[in-house]
Amino acid sequence: MAKAFANSADLKAYRQQLLKTRRTETKTISICAGTGCCASGALKLVDGFHRAVRERGLEREVTVRQTGCHGFCERGPLVVLHPELTLYQRVKGADIAEIIERTIQGGEVVERLLYQDAAGHRFVREDELPFYKNQMRLILAQNGHIDPTSIDDYLAVGGYQALAKVLGKSKPEKVCETIRKSGLRGRGGGGFPAGVKWESCRAAPCPDGVRYIICNADEGDPGAFMDRSIMEGNPHSVIEGMIIGAWAIGFPGRPQGYVYIRNEYPLAVERLGIALEQARRLGLLGKNILGSGLDFDIKINKGGGAFVCGESTALMASIEGFVGEPRAKHIHTVESGLWDKPTNLNNVETWANVPLIIDKGVKWYTGIGTGDVSRDPWGGSKGTKIFALVGKVQNTGLVEVPMGTSLRRIIYDIGGGIPGGKKFKAVQTGGPSGGCLPADKLDLPVDFDALTAAGSMMGSGGMIVMDESTCMVDVARYFTHFLADESCGKCVSCREGLRQLGRILDRICAGEGRPGDLELLESLGRTIRSASLCALGQTATNPLDSTLRYFREEYREHVEDKKCRAGVCRALISFRILADKCTGCMICAKKCPEQAISGEKKKPHVIDQSKCIRCGICRDVCKFDAVVVE
Repeated sequence: MAKAFANSADLKAYRQQLLKTRRTETKTISICAGTGCCASGALKLVDGFHRAVRERGLEREVTVRQTGCHGFCERGPLVVLHPELTLYQRVKGADIAEIIERTIQGGEVVERLLYQDAAGHRFVREDELPFYKNQMRLILAQNGHIDPTSIDDYLAVGGYQALAKVLGKSKPEKVCETIRKSGLRGRGGGGFPAGVKWESCRAAPCPDGVRYIICNADEGDPGAFMDRSIMEGNPHSVIEGMIIGAWAIGFPGRPQGYVYIRNEYPLAVERLGIALEQARRLGLLGKNILGSGLDFDIKINKGGGAFVCGESTALMASIEGFVGEPRAKHIHTVESGLWDKPTNLNNVETWANVPLIIDKGVKWYTGIGTGDVSRDPWGGSKGTKIFALVGKVQNTGLVEVPMGTSLRRIIYDIGGGIPGGKKFKAVQTGGPSGGCLPADKLDLPVDFDALTAAGSMMGSGGMIVMDESTCMVDVARYFTHFLADESCGKCVSCREGLRQLGRILDRICAGEGRPGDLELLESLGRTIRSASLCALGQTATNPLDSTLRYFREEYREHVEDKKCRAGVCRALISFRILADKCTGCMICAKKCPEQAISGEKKKPHVIDQSKCIRCGICRDVCKFDAVVVE
């Protein structure tokens, strides 16, 4: 690694030297080493490929590189061979020798390791896969190319170039204006214009010059892992964005930085720590950064996993050492936040957008997305958004698309549609506080304003797809209980209101619904929304509200007909074996935990309803669709 850069010229010279000395003629084996792939043995693959390359004397011809998350998580571990971009999926240690011999040395493709779609078509190149082809990967662009533990890798792809453009060269006020004109809105859920927040924080009175620059990496949504993957795969992009923010908001004062990250993200914490130390050694953090006069450093603060600490004031209380509870925002945090100092908080994805905007320009950025932000920063949704696409969809993983992309394109063109020949039923956007949208909303453009108008929200980027086997009442019940458990308890309306909603929904799912329950749910929801202090309580009823709005008939069936059409709520269903379809194979009888199924071999079986616990195992194991729900 180079010595600390005294100025931007040193940084530029080192990058040029780096590019000259790097061997561009070698083949590169890139192994995804995000958390998901690591859990499937990716680190053993990294070691195995290094060993295989050494044993064959290929060190001068082949580079082995571990990278961050490639996004196609369910197909991991992923291995991509450059420059051909050959993608192998679900690679195991036993495949290493074959990949080296047949593909690296022989130029052949190992077909059994290629991705195959539902129609049986195999794809060789990564950029030809529908999952990648239909995305616009800007924030995630380098995740599959650079080693997140190597600052040289980040510098080689243009890292810290944006920082060099502004530090000591652009007036801080001008940088704030650039971010405002770009239309960048916070990716953490609220969608507040980042540039407006930056300008407000800079303008706030601060006699001692201490302003805090915070990155919110407390990603608590079930099934969401966008921020984690950015921190694991390209932590320097976030650091660079924060340094630019420190210059724009805090110079010539004494800005100080924090990354608040949940302790359940050990790999992200580790790689962020490595990146921070590398940046300090090169003089990109610390005193007089690049000779600009800016003094700025970043500390890591590990959170205990409380969902409510994703809220800005609760997060700041946690950093200060107090219980993570929100406070009333009579005074905004940009004026009086952490330790009563002006504080600017943005989430991981927001900070990672900043270097791109500075490097490529406002005109480029505003050309992506929806609306017109030339006069009003609230006038559109610009740039791309990363979603964690999960649930009942063929291809799960991280998806980055331009704002305004339709739900249909995300779920079908990228996600590959619904597996098992089942029908799409709903998609929840925005995490546990988001709404559930039905099939007639599939052509809705995904941006801040359109989702809010439809009764959902962008949130941090969770996207859960549901098929016809999903009970929407049960979905509302699950997320209501989750949010009740995660409530800090400060507000009676949130603490007790959510628990009461949960009790009513439990009763409905147990077949004990009463006339007037739906109206009671709606009335109680209005009270919770209007009387809660923070966004957790104010948005906690979104799953309930949206399912009542779009799937009210299911609620009515639960309450009046004592029926669950999806076959999920056990108290409202029974299983029956169709005599004309049952072959008497006896598999269901063997698997039944209560021995409730009887019958002779090769003759139709029957279920004893007095013994049946409605677990559904008989339906799951039947190969002839003979078990039905009534």
